[in-house]
Amino acid sequence: MLIIRHGEVAGILAGREKEVLDLVAEAYERHDEGRTVLPHSVFLRFPDRPRDRIIGLPGYLGAAAGDDTSDGEVAGMKWISSFPGNLATGHQRASAAILLNSLRTGHPDALIEGSLVSARRTAASAALASRLLLAGRRPTGVTLIGTGVINREVLRFVAAVHPTLDSLAVYDTDPARAARFTADHARLLPGARVRHCGSLDEALAAHDLVSFATTAATPHTGLDACPPGTVVLHVSLRDLTVPAILGSHNVVDDPDHVCRELTSPHLAEQHTGGRDFIHASLGALLRGTAEPVPRDGRPVVFSPFGLGVLDLALARFVRDEARARGIGTPVEGFLPAATP
Repeated sequence: MLIIRHGEVAGILAGREKEVLDLVAEAYERHDEGRTVLPHSVFLRFPDRPRDRIIGLPGYLGAAAGDDTSDGEVAGMKWISSFPGNLATGHQRASAAILLNSLRTGHPDALIEGSLVSARRTAASAALASRLLLAGRRPTGVTLIGTGVINREVLRFVAAVHPTLDSLAVYDTDPARAARFTADHARLLPGARVRHCGSLDEALAAHDLVSFATTAATPHTGLDACPPGTVVLHVSLRDLTVPAILGSHNVVDDPDHVCRELTSPHLAEQHTGGRDFIHASLGALLRGTAEPVPRDGRPVVFSPFGLGVLDLALARFVRDEARARGIGTPVEGFLPAATP
């Protein structure tokens, strides 16, 4: 068993945005090709603490088409908690561990601190969607709704995908937190003009690329304030009202996964009795097996539930890099000894 700590993961992933984007895109394509096994995430909730939860995401990512070896396979599980109250005590809202299993024996193979893996695969998927859904159009800038870890990583990957971006707008219900965010992370978009918005509508009107990464538990906003054709990265999944979803072109990572757990798309499905409001999955658009999203001035909303195979693809990369560099802590005797 190899244990890889947070700092070691951070060192391995530093400056590797292109590799992460490629890994995430390939995982989406393999999922669209049917080369994954992806049970529904398991939600552990607590009777007297409705905001807190721990989620288990098991999965299997098969090899790429034409690969007749097992080198590209990976199986395992991410176990990730979300305790929003942590923010008031200076702790991160989310923490995660990823366990990878050997596909030869089934034995646990590596235990990886997973918060950075989770945040970066989430941000990479959002940035990929922005590149695809803007369809070659240069965004006027990017607006971040919520100024936590996830939107920090979204900013990192959007800057990698759209290197000419020169304008950033931010909005948070805690203005002091938004100010700390830009002081700490505006370097991710060097030279950008930074605007702190005093209201959500002001933020939505600022640019035609918007990322929601909040702790909202129920829908609270429409998209009427957005410029025509705005691409909305609806990472936190529960911000948009049903009319906003139904008035947009919707792209998801997987319809069966995203239409659960009272996400905005799930509420739209309950309201309409179907999923006709979903235009396509991101994997199908990447592979060219779905029609491009119409460019008719309506908002385009990407709602990713978060597929565990993305975590596994990135965790496998971290594990393999750690082994190649001699990084991590091997634990001998973790498993029973082999019998003669």
